[in-house]
Amino acid sequence: MSDTELRTEQPEEAAAERLTSAPRDSDTPTGIGLLGWLRWMWRQLTSMRVALVLLFMLSLAAIPGSLIPQTSENAFKVQTWKAAHKSLAPVYDKLQLFNVYSSVWFSAIYILLFISLAGCIIPRTWQFVGVLRAKPPAAPANLTRMPVYAAWKTDADPEAAVAAAHRLLRRRRFRAHRSGGAVAAEKGYLREVGNLLFHLSLFALLAGFAWASLASGTGGKLVVEGDGFSNTMTQLDDFSGSAFYGSEDLDPFGFKLDGFTDKYQTTGDQIGEAREFTAHIRYWQGADPTKLKAGEISVNNPLEISGSKVFLIGHGYAPVITVRDASGKVVFHDAVPFLPQDANLTSTGVVKVGDYGQKDGKKVQLGFSGFFLPTAPDQFDMSTGPRSLFPGDAAPALVLTGYAGDLGTDSGLPQNVYQLDLSHLTQLQQDGQPARVKLTPGQGWTLPDNYGSLTFDGYKKWATFSVSHRPGNAVALTGAVLAIAGLIGSLFVQRRRIWVRAVVGPDGRTLVELAGLARSESAKIAEELAELAVDLQDDAPALDDEDEAPAEAGAAADEAEADEAEADEPEADEPEAGAPETAPADDEPKE
Repeated sequence: MSDTELRTEQPEEAAAERLTSAPRDSDTPTGIGLLGWLRWMWRQLTSMRVALVLLFMLSLAAIPGSLIPQTSENAFKVQTWKAAHKSLAPVYDKLQLFNVYSSVWFSAIYILLFISLAGCIIPRTWQFVGVLRAKPPAAPANLTRMPVYAAWKTDADPEAAVAAAHRLLRRRRFRAHRSGGAVAAEKGYLREVGNLLFHLSLFALLAGFAWASLASGTGGKLVVEGDGFSNTMTQLDDFSGSAFYGSEDLDPFGFKLDGFTDKYQTTGDQIGEAREFTAHIRYWQGADPTKLKAGEISVNNPLEISGSKVFLIGHGYAPVITVRDASGKVVFHDAVPFLPQDANLTSTGVVKVGDYGQKDGKKVQLGFSGFFLPTAPDQFDMSTGPRSLFPGDAAPALVLTGYAGDLGTDSGLPQNVYQLDLSHLTQLQQDGQPARVKLTPGQGWTLPDNYGSLTFDGYKKWATFSVSHRPGNAVALTGAVLAIAGLIGSLFVQRRRIWVRAVVGPDGRTLVELAGLARSESAKIAEELAELAVDLQDDAPALDDEDEAPAEAGAAADEAEADEAEADEPEADEPEAGAPETAPADDEPKE
């Protein structure tokens, strides 16, 4: 191959290399670099697609918090669930499913959604402010290409027609601007306002929830009828604080439970269904417990006291039990809350007599476990356990089993007040069988082995309350309401533009053109253009001899040009009325 051929082919090969899509071979690393990757990740994070994905993930992440008991709401219920699901409990603990809303993975989704919304709102708001400050776009050169178009000719002055159109558009709340013999107007900015309001409200909603998580606290308390409660750490059964709300921030107040009303359906298919739960209380605020105010707390109707809300979350029965030793001395007398186990309020509980004293020269403690039945059957199988027939107190009964020994209360270790530690207790025997008895209010039981007696004096009702301090609820609620309002505005407000031009044509007449463009599919722009054309007839009336009437939406460019061509044809070409017709050339007389 000659040198000439080589010189000829080399430029062609270089050109082919430049046109190829294959990656270039390079000895150095190629790519967009660290800054490019960061910019790409930021764009992805602030995109609408990723924001929707994060919002969907947040909704899915909240499902376990609704199905699985949470430690922040009811620690006792969590312990009960763990005892019933011993194999799943360790797995759930590692996945933080008992503390979903404070877990690492839920917080990560929450923070990413925050960043995504902020990255979307800030530039969009800045862009919208720029649009508001700018003038509406000028009229295009060829208005016939717009999807909505109307035109007619008039003898009115072009400036007067443009001024009238400007006035009418301003009256219709358009942002209108006159320039170069035309009016440019725009309307529907509330659509973008609705979009921004929706995003800002969603941001406020998330911020409210975040604020509530960081500066809120929840405590629980079981109160028996006739007893009182003060909102202090020593009287709360459980308390869950946050980073900015601890035991020293508890709101000062208290209340006394005067009574509890519960009503149930007594007939029909829904027998036993709840109809009313109301706690009647007297409460005080501040440090003076003598200034009492009457109040009621019912389901979904909490009582707000000193910045905290008191919710009614449960109720049950507390049998009043008296225990006497062998000498007849009262060693225990109290109302003991029993916890409901089913819809008919079959309740279980224990009685711990830690101050029984000595027997046969040894310190002895007594323990009793059993069931309280609001409506007990006449007979029940002791092997399957007693069951209540109705949640109301129609036929109350108490079933107890006795134990003696060491309760373990003196060991210094914490104990569950609703369970007996049987490791150092011996079950009492009576006639060779486990000592067990069924009592109705007022009945007594002589304990075996000369341990004294037990009397079922009656029962009281108890209620459990949740004391919640959540400062971000108002912000979250306001954000939710405004988000709905913004969504309505973004869906129903249509953004549209209208241009009006008036120019003098070759025939000396003024041509008035109207055109409209909707930023979204809507028939409203055609209606507005037609109404504007009708209103403009007062200042720029169409000529009576015009063949074309004001055209409405959808006139194509070629149809408009054809109409104008027909209107511009000289009238001399048309035969006048009564004029003789011109004869053909062959029929003309010859000289």
